[in-house]
Amino acid sequence: MKTIEELRSLETAQKNYVPEKVEKLSEKDMQWFRDAKFGMFIHWGLYSLLGKGEWVLFNERLDMKKYAALSQDFSAEAFDAEKWARTAKEAGMKYMVLTTRHHDGFCLFDSKASGYNSVNSAAKRDFVKEYTEACRKEGLKVGFYYSPMDWRYPGYFFPELYWESAQEMKKQCWEQLEELMTNYGKIDLLWFDGEWLAHGGIGFGENGWMRDPDWGKSRYLRVNYFWESEKLINRIRALQPGIMINNRGGWEGDFHVRERQIGGIRTDKPWDSNDCLARSWGYIPGMPVLSLEQLIRNLVSIIVRDGNYLLNVGPAGDGSFDPEHVQRLKQLGAWLEKYGESVYGTRGGPVQPGVWGGCVYRENTVYVHITEWGKDRIEIPETGRLLSFRGLNCTNISLTEQNGMLRIEIPIEDRAPYDSIVRLDYAEPVRWDGVEAKEEDVYGLADGLG
Repeated sequence: MKTIEELRSLETAQKNYVPEKVEKLSEKDMQWFRDAKFGMFIHWGLYSLLGKGEWVLFNERLDMKKYAALSQDFSAEAFDAEKWARTAKEAGMKYMVLTTRHHDGFCLFDSKASGYNSVNSAAKRDFVKEYTEACRKEGLKVGFYYSPMDWRYPGYFFPELYWESAQEMKKQCWEQLEELMTNYGKIDLLWFDGEWLAHGGIGFGENGWMRDPDWGKSRYLRVNYFWESEKLINRIRALQPGIMINNRGGWEGDFHVRERQIGGIRTDKPWDSNDCLARSWGYIPGMPVLSLEQLIRNLVSIIVRDGNYLLNVGPAGDGSFDPEHVQRLKQLGAWLEKYGESVYGTRGGPVQPGVWGGCVYRENTVYVHITEWGKDRIEIPETGRLLSFRGLNCTNISLTEQNGMLRIEIPIEDRAPYDSIVRLDYAEPVRWDGVEAKEEDVYGLADGLG
């Protein structure tokens, strides 16, 4: 007869797990990402029909079977992948990331691992196929979002009690990633989300089962031993050798995700800051849209800290973009068309950013982005022998050098709205050691053995 310890399948899996070694991509393989700076995130699925965000199934405690029946209303008559891709390109974005499957389990692709997909919906279309083709047509890099977890499986919420169900969910995850990495040509980026079990830790209260307030410390958060994350990453690498993978798959990742935050400068590891154009990831009508000023300030704050801006748009259930969203993106694209030289193909530095803004550089050139004038001048350290300077969108610049500092002054009437950009050209290429940093969030620690 087995002992109680032998009947604890999750604990046994953790105890016996030996992770495989995973090699990170080289800087050369990730250079496109560092150069791109700006991408479009898209959350779209059955939840978009209800207009209450991508977590509506769980948050509203909906009947799983009735929710699944929404697939027969998912005709997506306004879906146009080429229009999506053109909108991204016109906004100045260089890559896209689409939710191929979110936590509700519904796939936007033709999955043999699950019949719960768009090909079996009213639309009868493989949206991922159309999306990848549209991205390539517009010269955009292709990114997939994928959630390993699936609310339809009791074993997700209670893996100890429903181990067989949990294992079925894991099998689905492996098979679907195999499909995504095999059936759609070259994929440039994989954006994992939801690598936890039981939402990282849940408890029962007056409102039913909810995520524990201290879920970030729960043993259900770091479960690479359950998914066999490192082995899975190596399988993905075998199918897509150059693919960039984030830190939300139970592994530390090639790049780090800073969700709804920017944080400090970090140059030793690529990272993205992902946030929403209109507050919610999944479609909610009537949400306030970020102003052009907010978008420019966000983008600048991110690039001067050496990160990428992944900006989310949530299409309506029919697949259409809100016209106000499209208009705002076009405005940002027009700004980038004029001043993109100070954004694309640059690195954050060689000056520490501050409330005033920050700098980026490329070879012999430094671009100073000034978004806040707390004083009438900005002072930054000298970084070499300065040959010339000029404003990209501002005039009457006064620049003086004293005691190893550059002082930049621009009359109020000659400053640009939102971001005054000054180009500094040096005699030699900029040399800077950069900034190493550690993230303070709880994702991607891959320490299931701890």
